[in-house]
Amino acid sequence: MKSISLILTTLLLINLNTLAAQEDLYDFLWLDPDKSVYVLQKKMYEKRKSFYFNAGYLKNMSSDFQSTNGFNMEFGYFFAEDWGLELMYNVYNNSDNDAFDNLKSINGQVPFVRRPLSTMAFLFNWSPFYGKINTFNKIYYFDWSFGVGIAKLDAESNALTVADEATQNLYDRESYTGAILKTNLKFYISERMHLEIDYMSTIYDAPGPRINDVQTDGMTTNSDLVLSIGFSF
Repeated sequence: MKSISLILTTLLLINLNTLAAQEDLYDFLWLDPDKSVYVLQKKMYEKRKSFYFNAGYLKNMSSDFQSTNGFNMEFGYFFAEDWGLELMYNVYNNSDNDAFDNLKSINGQVPFVRRPLSTMAFLFNWSPFYGKINTFNKIYYFDWSFGVGIAKLDAESNALTVADEATQNLYDRESYTGAILKTNLKFYISERMHLEIDYMSTIYDAPGPRINDVQTDGMTTNSDLVLSIGFSF
């Protein structure tokens, strides 16, 4: 009887050791023993009660007949870790692209064009996401944020002359107020320096070309992709 109990106890211990070994493999087999593992426990760079300034290059994504780029500036303040305020200013440079020139030379017609001159905006920013990425054995920290606000867009268009082939193509200055939406990825170079990628879109109501004395209008957008460098203080 004792020998049977001893055998059963031995089998039970072997079985428990086997299960433990399998559990260890399940937990740790996926880890590369040659690599260090870092756990993201808290934010590396905090934003609460900090100012920032960004400056960068923008590419306009809205016009089919213009090549438009420009310069972007942003100045903001985070009054809480996830919430901030921002003032933004864009200035644009426009030129006719190949599509415009081809349409004009082949068909003898000029397309309707509205091109931006500048955008000034005030935004509320919400930054709920943060993380890090390991690239070439170096860890980069980043934030992902969203913004919404009000914007003033100065532009020019040929809406008054484009429908009349006998009239010279002229651009008239325009000004609109609309809503602006924005999403942003901020990659930290150091505690005080960062790179940013922004995508922003201004939504506004603007008239189209005048055809047979009838003025068309509707909602339109002006969208920009921005790459900038910034400083926090």
